[in-house]
Amino acid sequence: MTIQSVAVSGQPRASAGYPRRWLAAIVMITGALMDMIDVTIVNVALPTIRRDLQASATQLEWVVSGYMLAFAAALIIAGNLGDLFGRKKVFLCGVAVFGVASLAAGLSGSGAELIAARVVQGAAAAAMAPQVLATFRAVFAGSERGKAFSIYGAMLGFASAVGLLLGGVLTDANLFGWSWRAVFFVNVPVAAGSLIAGLRFVPETRDPGARRPDVPGAVLLAASLVAIVYPLLEGRQFGWPAWVWLLLVAGLAGLGVLGLLEARRGGRRNGGRGGGGRGGGGRGGGGRGGDGAKAPEGAAPLLRAGLFRVPAFAAGLGVQLAFAAGMQGFFLAFALWLQAGEHFSPLKAGLTAAAFSVGSFIGAPAAVPLAQRHGRRVLAIGGLLMAAGIAGISLAAPHVGLGGSPWPVVPGLVVAGAGLALLVIPLVNVVLAAVPVEAAGGASGLFSTAQQLGGAVGVALAGTVFFGYLNGHSFEAAIVHTAPYAIGAFVLCAILSMLLPRTAVSEEALTES
Repeated sequence: MTIQSVAVSGQPRASAGYPRRWLAAIVMITGALMDMIDVTIVNVALPTIRRDLQASATQLEWVVSGYMLAFAAALIIAGNLGDLFGRKKVFLCGVAVFGVASLAAGLSGSGAELIAARVVQGAAAAAMAPQVLATFRAVFAGSERGKAFSIYGAMLGFASAVGLLLGGVLTDANLFGWSWRAVFFVNVPVAAGSLIAGLRFVPETRDPGARRPDVPGAVLLAASLVAIVYPLLEGRQFGWPAWVWLLLVAGLAGLGVLGLLEARRGGRRNGGRGGGGRGGGGRGGGGRGGDGAKAPEGAAPLLRAGLFRVPAFAAGLGVQLAFAAGMQGFFLAFALWLQAGEHFSPLKAGLTAAAFSVGSFIGAPAAVPLAQRHGRRVLAIGGLLMAAGIAGISLAAPHVGLGGSPWPVVPGLVVAGAGLALLVIPLVNVVLAAVPVEAAGGASGLFSTAQQLGGAVGVALAGTVFFGYLNGHSFEAAIVHTAPYAIGAFVLCAILSMLLPRTAVSEEALTES
């Protein structure tokens, strides 16, 4: 067994097969952390970006949504490309492009240039993300695999908190006069180090049974997602003309057509048994054919239409969409309110928002054990806690005062963060209790896509409400009127959670799927 090759078929080799597996895990997690940190690090810098680049409100929304939209559009096919051509190759390509795009973002001289760089960043992050868990499945086995998955999940949660603080620190410090640009430049040395270490320590793995990528389907998926988000972002400034609604309907119809085409292909391939196909090894994995080691015919499925016939999966996907929409949308408005409305410094705003991460850390250790014992009720409680926390922030907002103390909103942030842990951490485990084991990889990929799409839609909707209220109203009024939409999204999460299976699968069962 050389350092460059680990054979993979249906099940990975024993964990002892690759001696540097933990070094490989550290390298891949470090690369993936760039993505997770970038999601939150930018929010704190947005007001400074707006002043420096004279960016419009819609451009600020695109800076956040463009990243998530590109991620959602590219994620599933990126997983399949890794299965087919080698996960190490695709991961390292993603790392390299992410580093170059981060440099371009930091050098941007206009809002349009920054948006373009962010879109490329999102696509590069999508290339990295599915390769991490797929490689873990290949080089780890048994309890070691569960440990690697747990470390990965914990680091991603940690990255969100670090992003909030790092965004404030770097923007406030104004190193070398870079101001907000430092939040992007910081990725460049991390990407370079990950690329060099990855070439040396990450083994090449692939799935011999991977199907060819469905390029036309991927194009239709990307076009449909853009058609859904674009009118939501641009409609306000154009006065919501008829074409906005027609484009939105066309995007939804495109997803429907793609689902029907895949269901029909799946029915023909399986002799009339439409199904989700076999899972593809990790986040957004491409899938394997039903005959395992034999090279399957046809393209890898994108939407895995058969999964949508499982009520619990459809409900879980709805939970993920609603959660991401409420979360990303509200915290975009929250960051703008703190800095532009209350005149908080970027660092003070980052420290205030970090109270949300504190709540998540408090709830995280109990989330999975509680879900394994009480199942969907824990997730429903998590959604209600998030709604209660946002309601508390809304009620406390008038008491913060211009440049005043952040403490009135801290309790609401902590409660909402604890709710996030109870809702999101066990969500995939609970849903997988109702999904065939062989479809677990595909279900995980769809969940990640739904998260990014929901976030992009949430930013568009919350931005429309928030910036709409700024015309003739205060920042305080804008945040107070934006909060109910996030509250509604989290209440919807609680309702949909009651449609999930009563109990959760164990963490070990999840990692062995």
